[in-house]
Amino acid sequence: MTAVFDAATLANRATSALRAYDPGHDLPALRKRFGAVLSELGSNENPLGPSPQATRAATRVLEDIWRYPDPLGAALKQRLSGELGVPASAITLGNGSHELLMLLAQCFADAEHPVVHSQYGFAVFPIAAAAAGAPAIRVPALPADHPSAPYGHDLQAIAAAVTPATRIVYLANPNNPTGTWFTDAELETFLEKVSAETLVVVDEAYHEYVDAAGLSTALHLLGRFPNLIVTRTFSKAYALAGLRIGYMLSHPSVAAVAERLRESFNVNGVALAAAEAALGDHEHRARVREANHRDRAWLAEELTARGLRVLPSQTNFLLVDLGRDAAEFEKHLFEAGVIVRPMGGYGLPHTVRISIGSRAELKRLLENLP
Repeated sequence: MTAVFDAATLANRATSALRAYDPGHDLPALRKRFGAVLSELGSNENPLGPSPQATRAATRVLEDIWRYPDPLGAALKQRLSGELGVPASAITLGNGSHELLMLLAQCFADAEHPVVHSQYGFAVFPIAAAAAGAPAIRVPALPADHPSAPYGHDLQAIAAAVTPATRIVYLANPNNPTGTWFTDAELETFLEKVSAETLVVVDEAYHEYVDAAGLSTALHLLGRFPNLIVTRTFSKAYALAGLRIGYMLSHPSVAAVAERLRESFNVNGVALAAAEAALGDHEHRARVREANHRDRAWLAEELTARGLRVLPSQTNFLLVDLGRDAAEFEKHLFEAGVIVRPMGGYGLPHTVRISIGSRAELKRLLENLP
């Protein structure tokens, strides 16, 4: 009798230890089921949508989709260079910042050179380590009752976990899924403690939403610390999630190494055009920031008034600690067409992450709270 073929038995050790990424509910099916009343508050999308300039730019280049895109993304790099004050040689483009985080591990980590990350850091960090065959050292997060950063990065503990063999430290500021952050001064102190031969990657996917005192960007420290790397995305504040485009800022020598493994034509032509145009629309970006700041504060106040514990956030979402298993809470909202994201996969089964959607979506959430 022929044995049943199962490729899982052939997977390497690192892949065998992983679970496939869980994208949540089947949203296309739910859109058909609930129609316009569906409140999609689980994916941290921008309810204002992209800049009209970005949409027009994307539409124009559709006529040329039969041609390969610029493999260097030169025009977008020049725009980023001008906006951020960094040389184009310090910029690496990616199919979302996810790809860049993976690429860094593939370039620099291996079985002898581990990766260090926080307990509740972005889910891609341990996946990147596994893809590179590198050990992932998970450092316990700050306690739940921490006054300013519950479940946040414990930078002192992370620094203590770094050894001469550590090749990469992954940080997220602000962090997904907790929404918490650390200040510029705290990052500077951390960098001073870590060896220059350890790459410190600060993922700033939510950078455009921050407004806390003492928090700006790690970019200011790039010139002083050549081992510092910053990753960002166009998926959140720029609302180009469907086009998958991000970028990395680093010492030019880091970018040069990344180019050796970067997939050719990894960013499509429509994404390149839309991102370049989006960068130039400062007014739209300001509207997005203002709306998120207003509605984030409003929703936090409304949820707190209903007896829920809302963690501090510098992102476009709130993490809500229910103090009990979130499954029934999430199921109740789902039946009403309100989608939130339970965080059991992150080891926080008593929490849900709620995106700052439109005011109408947020009102439907509040009206249907269990």
